[in-house]
Amino acid sequence: MTRIIAGFAASTTLDVPRAGTRPTSERVREALFSALEARDELRGMRVVDLYAGTGALGLEAASRGAARVTLVEKAPQAARVCRANAALVTRRAPRDAAPAIEVAAQAVSAFLRTAPPASVDLALIDPPYELGDDDLTLDLVALVPLLDREALVVVERRARSGEPTWPAGLVLEAKKAYGDTILWWARAR
Repeated sequence: MTRIIAGFAASTTLDVPRAGTRPTSERVREALFSALEARDELRGMRVVDLYAGTGALGLEAASRGAARVTLVEKAPQAARVCRANAALVTRRAPRDAAPAIEVAAQAVSAFLRTAPPASVDLALIDPPYELGDDDLTLDLVALVPLLDREALVVVERRARSGEPTWPAGLVLEAKKAYGDTILWWARAR
């Protein structure tokens, strides 16, 4: 079971596609979002959740105060689940503070080619484990122009995958391991 942990949509149970996704564990999401809130990295932010799957990362950000969230997911079934989950979260939002949540049902590479520059404050990237390091690097290179000044990028990978190759414009800030999962934090410069 995947659910929203905190914020206005706390305890909302999210649908999960039958196959093809690996939602971030609740333990890792709680640690990630506690750290983001401690850094004041959520309220009013424009967030993109690449390889969204269920949309849990982006929707957690929405529940905790992000102003705009885009869930990017190309698998048709997962994109449908993202839309349904976004509707659940939107219905729970306060009328005067509802975040804008959209689903981009397309490949991450296509989204990154067409999104407006400097339109992202926080990028959450949880690619499939089988996504190769070279493909992740290409995504990061394409993401850099979309990042606003001082934007934060968090990449979730298997601990044994190794550090992502950071392109010019991104500087590693921190890393934290949670069992077989590691979160890499980088800042736009």
